[in-house]
Amino acid sequence: MIAELAGAVRRELSAAAFVNGALAHHVVAQTGAGADFGAASASLREIAIGGAPTVRTAFVDVLGPAPAEVLRDLDGVPAVVVPAFLASGYHVYQDVPREVAASAHGAVAVTHAMGPDPALAEVMHLRLRAAGWRPGDAVVFAAAGSSDARARQDVQRSASLLSERLETPAHLAYIATGEPRVPEVVAAVRSSGARRVFIASYLLAHGLFHQRLHDAGADGVAEPIGVHPAVVRLLASRYSSAAHALSVAEAA
Repeated sequence: MIAELAGAVRRELSAAAFVNGALAHHVVAQTGAGADFGAASASLREIAIGGAPTVRTAFVDVLGPAPAEVLRDLDGVPAVVVPAFLASGYHVYQDVPREVAASAHGAVAVTHAMGPDPALAEVMHLRLRAAGWRPGDAVVFAAAGSSDARARQDVQRSASLLSERLETPAHLAYIATGEPRVPEVVAAVRSSGARRVFIASYLLAHGLFHQRLHDAGADGVAEPIGVHPAVVRLLASRYSSAAHALSVAEAA
């Protein structure tokens, strides 16, 4: 699987101007998330031949190393930080810039977050199908939630992208922060006449939040987005755009 993902990223990056890359993520009481993003980072790292970038993994809370540590280790070599978040909230607007500033690194580009993006809707569709969802079944779009209005807008857009792909409503619900909560929405959708209700997990990895979804009363719960070729291509695309801009700026 890793070789397949690496091949997809290699094709995406074949024409890029390569600099070092750092994949930034966070883990809050989410067992397994670190391992999943180690796999994503490994997928990217396997392309580090023939002039391709070295890819490192960093975390903005709980686990280490922090982005500032990784950037300091580069000794000023130009770097791209890819925030591996499904929406742009506090971590993207506050934590990541603070880490970059703390590193005192003079040549860093920070990309957009992963979401919203049609690639994520594609993977969520596949995860739903694998869980047994079929056209005609109801869908609840389960996101962790955020107190940041910008992140909530991103999540709403992501739910809309999934709705468009499925050609059926994806009813937005939150797991930890925000209203309405997932069990409430599952119950409401079922009471409206839906025979079968499936939860689409807008999470990157297994952990406490995903475990909660299995107690929400749905007929099925899709796997988290996880490590998928479309996800790695998305990360590679974010990297390539920022690396090109950084190379142009360095040459100016």
